[in-house]
Amino acid sequence: MIYVGIDVAKDKHDCFITNPDGELSISFAISNNREGFDTLFQKIVSASVELSKVKVGLEATGHYSYNLLGFLLHKGLTTYVINPLHTNLYRKSLSLRKTKTDKVKERAKLKSSVSRLVCILFPKLQKLVPTLHMASVYALLSEFPGADAVATAHLTRLSNLLSENSKGRYGKDTAVIFREAARSSIGSHMPAKSLELKHTIKLIQEVTIEIDEIETAIKRIMEEEIQSPILTIPGISYRMGAMIIAEIGDFSRFDSADKILAYAGMSPSTYQSGQLNNCYAHMEKRGSRYLRYALYNATKYVCHWDESFGIYLGKKRSEGKHYNVALSHAAKKLVRLIFAMEKSGRAYIPVP
Repeated sequence: MIYVGIDVAKDKHDCFITNPDGELSISFAISNNREGFDTLFQKIVSASVELSKVKVGLEATGHYSYNLLGFLLHKGLTTYVINPLHTNLYRKSLSLRKTKTDKVKERAKLKSSVSRLVCILFPKLQKLVPTLHMASVYALLSEFPGADAVATAHLTRLSNLLSENSKGRYGKDTAVIFREAARSSIGSHMPAKSLELKHTIKLIQEVTIEIDEIETAIKRIMEEEIQSPILTIPGISYRMGAMIIAEIGDFSRFDSADKILAYAGMSPSTYQSGQLNNCYAHMEKRGSRYLRYALYNATKYVCHWDESFGIYLGKKRSEGKHYNVALSHAAKKLVRLIFAMEKSGRAYIPVP
């Protein structure tokens, strides 16, 4: 059997041809055009005359893979379009998980900008609300971006605006408080900063919509395409489940749960010098930090929602272990459970 792996990109595709024993190893790049496709096919033919013994795998990277996929199928090659959540390239640059992470970071920076601008334009506002980053406050600042604008606003308009965007939580009383605070505020009158504030809030709202769309896409992929049994474990959400599966990838790569623990950097490392071994085993913290993050956070929720895991965590705590150490033991237990479930395909059955 001959295997062909292709990393798809806009202008070129990186290709690798190999066989099970590794004796054959050919790596090359082709242009994303007919000449490049012909070069790929010629190299495949030179590696194996029998095309029935060739299996080609490429990523579902949107429209960039369509033409190449059509060419390979037309040539009669067995071709697989690999789920993006299970490929390394997609995880690193194009995955939904990374896309969402980038969007969340972008939104966090924008929120910091809002806080900075409010300190300039209406500093008293921060002490009047639980957080600036709520729908009613954003609606207020979008229409009245500064203390001077709020101070001269019509009370009825302020009341209606706050009520509509807080679902009735804030009304006339809050509007009066805001307007009085604005009238005594030391906030600067800076039209350019006010415009920046309005624009920043609009960007936050747009990014939030994109994040919600990504969440929906992740949920759809987990439900309809991946259908992983680990979602039946109480406390593991679609988002965290997707991150765990994306980082582990193909479970057949690991012949034991301990290999996954090592891959996540959760295996204990022991310092040894001569005849002396240290008494404390620390986590290696190598490997995939994203997988380690997902497993630890998933474990917190699983211990909360599943009785057997909660009891196990409590047992480790009663032994005098620090919470984080006890949690690491529970995380290892969770990894072994996930490995067994993925191998068997069976749903989680709570231990009575």
